[in-house]
Amino acid sequence: MKINQRLFDHYGIDTNKDLGIKGNCSRPWDTVLIDKQGSCYACECTAWLPQSIGNLRVQSLSDIIGSNMHRHLQDSIEDGTYRYCNQHQCSYIKDGSWPTHRPYDIQNLRLAIDDSCNLKCPSCRNELIFHKSGSKFDLGIQLADRINQWLDTFRERIMVHIGSDGDPFASHVYRHFMKHTPRKDNISYSILTNGLMFKEFHTQVPYVINNLKVLGVSMDGASKETYERLRLGGKWEKILEGLECMAKEKRKHGFTFIIHFVVQKDNYREMGAMVDLAERHGADRVWFSRIQDWSTDGDFKARNIFDPAHSQHQDYRQNLKELVARDSDLVEPGTLKQLH
Repeated sequence: MKINQRLFDHYGIDTNKDLGIKGNCSRPWDTVLIDKQGSCYACECTAWLPQSIGNLRVQSLSDIIGSNMHRHLQDSIEDGTYRYCNQHQCSYIKDGSWPTHRPYDIQNLRLAIDDSCNLKCPSCRNELIFHKSGSKFDLGIQLADRINQWLDTFRERIMVHIGSDGDPFASHVYRHFMKHTPRKDNISYSILTNGLMFKEFHTQVPYVINNLKVLGVSMDGASKETYERLRLGGKWEKILEGLECMAKEKRKHGFTFIIHFVVQKDNYREMGAMVDLAERHGADRVWFSRIQDWSTDGDFKARNIFDPAHSQHQDYRQNLKELVARDSDLVEPGTLKQLH
């Protein structure tokens, strides 16, 4: 079975390793991620398991799921080596715990088919990306239609996750997908958004909102100054309106409401304030995460407060200690482990 060794070398993954892990992570069985090129992956993050199992432009999802490459990657989990997994980035391996319930069929379909967004946050990208026409837009629409065609035939329960690359409500591709998604009881949805266009556009996709199980909103600041510095293009007053609307829809539909916060130099002092803001708007959880180097930000070293050599690292540690001491039910415990 031929793998793309260059990809593994790029991520620093030793494909001859043997991690000797006893449990079988269920992700290569229950999850498929589709990127903007149509490549499909047997994990929830391409950096964690970068080998494609097929491409939706030339194959159907029915042929990709259970393909020889798909089974080959599953074998690397069953034998305990996890030789194709990125132990440096996979949060499950780093935490020493992973989902082990192996389902009969795919349960999670993660869409990363359009990176259009109305923001250009330094932690994510260095320019505004927005596809409304052209070859990238056309490919996105083609992929959206192929996915919906497959969903129309799929009979088991499945969660469709939208928004791991761009904003679902800013993206014309994702809006097209949500407007044409099959009306079937076995499909539910999870959305990750920056929240700025939720109030304006969520009413255009009522079927998705009615079947929404998880709504996440990315906010990297709990004050106007910090938010507008880190969420370039965003307006504090507008995100507060969005939060009010999301809180109202949560009360109506009962979905889980999560706020995501990428911790970095300019916002670590607002971690506690973010928990307060989340509580005021009826959120169920706050997920804190480390800033990652996506090679889009020339100031990553200056922003990376987790580096012990950073001049403000010790102050960050004190703020983290105070956050832990609050013992808030809103703070996702797993994210606190990753902040140390």
